[in-house]
Amino acid sequence: MQLLYTILLYLIQPLVWIRLLWRSRKAPAYRKRWSERYVFCKNKVKANGILVHAVSVGETIAAIPLIRALQQQYPDLPITVTTMTPTGSERVKSLLKDSVSHVYLPYDLPCAIKRFLKITRPKLVIIMETELWPNFISQCHKNAIPLIIANARLSERSAKRYSKLGTTIKQLLAKISMVAAQNKQDGERFTTLGLPSDHLTVTGSIKFDINLTTEQQQKIANLKQQWQLNRPVFIVASTHDGEDEIILKAFKQLLLQHPDLLLILVPRHPERFKTVEKLIKNNQFNYITRSSNQIPTDQTQVVLGDTMGELLEFYSVADIAFIGGSLVDHGGHNPLEPALHHIPIISGQYFFNFKIICEQLIAANGMIICDSTAEALYLVVNNLLNNKTESQQIGENAYQVLKQNQGALDRLLGIINRYLYSK
Repeated sequence: MQLLYTILLYLIQPLVWIRLLWRSRKAPAYRKRWSERYVFCKNKVKANGILVHAVSVGETIAAIPLIRALQQQYPDLPITVTTMTPTGSERVKSLLKDSVSHVYLPYDLPCAIKRFLKITRPKLVIIMETELWPNFISQCHKNAIPLIIANARLSERSAKRYSKLGTTIKQLLAKISMVAAQNKQDGERFTTLGLPSDHLTVTGSIKFDINLTTEQQQKIANLKQQWQLNRPVFIVASTHDGEDEIILKAFKQLLLQHPDLLLILVPRHPERFKTVEKLIKNNQFNYITRSSNQIPTDQTQVVLGDTMGELLEFYSVADIAFIGGSLVDHGGHNPLEPALHHIPIISGQYFFNFKIICEQLIAANGMIICDSTAEALYLVVNNLLNNKTESQQIGENAYQVLKQNQGALDRLLGIINRYLYSK
């Protein structure tokens, strides 16, 4: 089966190039750095260190506390961070700058993976969440390089897909040194697929282990000083295609009851910034874009968050947060960043990417679920705006869930320590 996969992967490379070009129409960065995807990166990485792979933005943000902890604990070991997407790459460069090496992870072609491991010679490979690349995992195993799947999650949907591979997935999972699962349910799905039980540990989710750095605190102070808002703020973060129309329709209703309400609307992907701006303009809202560096006035109704890496700062000035990717069948995004700011969280029904975390928040009355209609969203937000005491309590409940579940990072570092010192 793996041989067939490899042959197919070689055959479809021209289609991969076409797909990159297609995506580059809206996101020009996809047209750049193709050479890295085929391991022309010899002078861009440092060998004999730790390799951390985070496929895109969400995984990269989750990996940041881990990477910073590794830098403190192992200051003499170089760290190489790989991603697969330009947005993930941008986050690495913005948050970690030159403190790490960064390249795209090469495509899962045996020749490319062999060259990549020969160049990097990692003492340890850490893959964030669940990226099961057969040739990459097999080559790490063949070269006796420990490989940890950190903060691992496996949804029921993904587990069913993998189960169709039968013994192939079982053989692949046996080559992974350790799966550090976010929770018991995810761990059980891995063992059901064939992961040896002694290759599994449940650490909890390191997404809970977020705190504001000194730099972030300064950025938040600067934003509050610049904007000086004295009005209610509703932030909608990480929206996907099909959600913005619902959001803007609900917001139009909200303005009838709360004319001073400010909406901060942040699309998930940069290639959608212009599309969402057009929607805002067509709805005749008075708006500014964050990239213009304008300061919202009393007349500003919408701020379009068309920059990257400022969500934490935006949450700090908000009173209510909605998490995108949940009104449509995408699976939602991380709800813990607004929880860090003690604000009530709203989600649509599709939160399966963060199922356990969201269920914890719901159980603690720190998150409200609404239907995928403008009317449903309007009713929830309107109620929170009209009941400030209840709103503040929900935000505090969310924060307590965040704090009570911290500690996964320390447990994960303990596992990493064992593998590094056994080398």
